[in-house]
Amino acid sequence: MRIEGVRLVGLTDPAPSGPVDVSVTDGMVTAVEPSAAPEPAGWLMPGLWDQHVHLGQWSLSSARLDLAPARSSAHAVELVRERLQEWPDLPVIGWGHRSTAWDDAPVVSDLDAIATDQPIVLICGDGHHGWLNTRALQMLALPTREGVVSEAEWFQAYGRLTTVLGTDGTGPDAYRRTMEAAAAQGVVGLVDFEFSGGVPEWLERWGEGADLLRVHMASYADGLDDVLARGLRSGDPLGSDPRLTMGPLKIISDGSLNTRTAWCCEPYAEKAVHGYPFGQPNQTPEELRALLARAAEHGLDVAVHAIGDRAVTEALAAFADTGARGGIEHVQLTTRDDVRRMAGLGVRASVQPAHLLDDREVTERLWPGRAERCFPLRWMLDDGVDVVLGSDAPVSPLDPWLAVAAAVHRALDGDDPWHPQQAITAREALAASTDGRGTVAVGHPADLVLLDTDPLAGDSDAAHARRLRSMADHVRGTWVAGERVFSAD
Repeated sequence: MRIEGVRLVGLTDPAPSGPVDVSVTDGMVTAVEPSAAPEPAGWLMPGLWDQHVHLGQWSLSSARLDLAPARSSAHAVELVRERLQEWPDLPVIGWGHRSTAWDDAPVVSDLDAIATDQPIVLICGDGHHGWLNTRALQMLALPTREGVVSEAEWFQAYGRLTTVLGTDGTGPDAYRRTMEAAAAQGVVGLVDFEFSGGVPEWLERWGEGADLLRVHMASYADGLDDVLARGLRSGDPLGSDPRLTMGPLKIISDGSLNTRTAWCCEPYAEKAVHGYPFGQPNQTPEELRALLARAAEHGLDVAVHAIGDRAVTEALAAFADTGARGGIEHVQLTTRDDVRRMAGLGVRASVQPAHLLDDREVTERLWPGRAERCFPLRWMLDDGVDVVLGSDAPVSPLDPWLAVAAAVHRALDGDDPWHPQQAITAREALAASTDGRGTVAVGHPADLVLLDTDPLAGDSDAAHARRLRSMADHVRGTWVAGERVFSAD
């Protein structure tokens, strides 16, 4: 294969000044040579990666009731009533409410008051709790209660949602459609953090056609024994196709901002969870170290979810004590000293910049005086931390261009940039979105995206951010291992 007459997007190394022809053999870039083409046919760069996706949840999201507009518990209940009036014979699966800002708390009895025999499962916008009616609690084998199901109990229950939904929206066809939509945005690979059936489930799905992109499959602690019994290390193929590989061991060490369970050094300013004014960890320090040590012993990278600054500090201490490799997911609130510690330990930061667009207001309320330490991308790059970007879909859309734009401008149109001193450049944000690849070069995997405009053309201002958010419209082609997986022609 040969891609002729393109300009390279210079991300880490300088790009040639004129058009080039790029040759691909056996899935690898084998030559980059000056082209005779007088005008460039487009701009070529490494394909994009989303380093944090819950792929099953994202595949289901199109069929879910959108609860993001809900401004109160009563408003959410009314939206559920309207859905049931339209589709009375279907379960209601909702996504996106953020009850932190509500005056009334979500309770089971409000959903039970709706005249239906259908299960109702409403998932909050950050994915850390489920608000269910009693019918859904029974179907998911959960104890009856009046409040929400949160954190570890919810994550365990989420894997049983097929008992409510069946397999609609989570089968290989749905995964394939999700991959096709991602490829149309220039995405070539995903790190899947779904709560799933692990290796057997992914191999079955892959064999039935959900095999368009590269996938690193993460495991949770409850699937670790199976991974180790198979002798898998991070980077090993799960089967015969090298595009489907073993990813990290995922550990959720604390909660989230919106549920006020992220573990912090200072207390929440309002509405703290009773008995946990600082948020809370999900493991003891000893349990966290034991998991990291076990992963390190068996060649698995570790991805530690840590949103609060205390959780980040404890995670870094566990990395230091065990010698484990990997990174911290989210790093939403941290300190300059801990950023430097990350760099010194070689711990990667996997950040989802689009979250700052949703969380800026609640951050100022719940973490007053700490917002300048949130999503500190500039500190991280300046101090030498390896930064990679993702979406945490479905918490934010599976849209790498949205993540890049948020990292660059830290605001949506009409808003002032939020702590712009932590912004990074488009070049830096794109480099953090290509799985360690920089400017296209000989020896790279032929995981490529062709654009009809230069993504670096701009001034890292609001206008440039707007162009970046629309860059998916400028994708002309996407290749994975040299095979074209999307064409705009």
